[in-house]
Amino acid sequence: MEKLGLIAGNGRFPILFAKGAKNNNVPVIAVAIEGETSPEVGQYVEKLYWIGVAQIGKLIKIFKQENVSKAVMAGGLTKGNMFSSLRNLRLLPDLRTINLWYKNVKRRDDQTLLGAVADELLKDGIELQSSTLYVPQLLAKKGILTKKNPTDREMEDIYFAVPLAKEIAKHGIGQCIVVKEKVVLAVEAFEGTDEAIRRGGKLGRSDVVVIKVCKQNFDPRFDIPTVGLDTIKTLKESSASVLALEAGRTIILDIEETLAEADKAGISVIGI
Repeated sequence: MEKLGLIAGNGRFPILFAKGAKNNNVPVIAVAIEGETSPEVGQYVEKLYWIGVAQIGKLIKIFKQENVSKAVMAGGLTKGNMFSSLRNLRLLPDLRTINLWYKNVKRRDDQTLLGAVADELLKDGIELQSSTLYVPQLLAKKGILTKKNPTDREMEDIYFAVPLAKEIAKHGIGQCIVVKEKVVLAVEAFEGTDEAIRRGGKLGRSDVVVIKVCKQNFDPRFDIPTVGLDTIKTLKESSASVLALEAGRTIILDIEETLAEADKAGISVIGI
């Protein structure tokens, strides 16, 4: 069977994807990011290579040596490294990455950057696939996914906030918004979903509603919003009562365990 490349970032998603591919008897060549990727992913792949986060040239060289023509991106990256005072040493950019960053990328939002990486891979005959290729069961379904139903007030907050969240996502600002009684408490930006939830929870004090959506030009290769056990933990700490997700376009990591934890915490999870 044809080998599949895996560009593995941080978090649980690369591990779950690798497991899914292995269960489908697909041999995976994984390229992991130093300081980001869990070594656990190596248990489920044929070969595991390590590179610096800004070494696109090395990534492409590995895939070509392994005769990989199709690949998947899974997992995130720690954005704070972008503004580190030692970033040039820590990121170890190669020439191909430098050319991409300064010559080909005009904006610095995730969609533009990852789209540029996809184009760079395609120049060498490596085509990115949907990141849910072997884990479609992780996509949120439509409807109430937990035992607890949202209240009428919480549903009103969801209907109020979804268009705002989509507008924010359209401009590449973030994909999460926190509201209570039709008041916007926090909007996700560079800090990420968990920090946005914490800010909103602190301001709302209790029973805040969290909405997470995908971008307008949704790209399943690298643009799928993701939540998991850590998200539920943050929601609980922030006294959130509802998490609303876009059905069919949001990944719930370790989905059974995540929804069970939401039930324990008395949090409604709904696919919209």
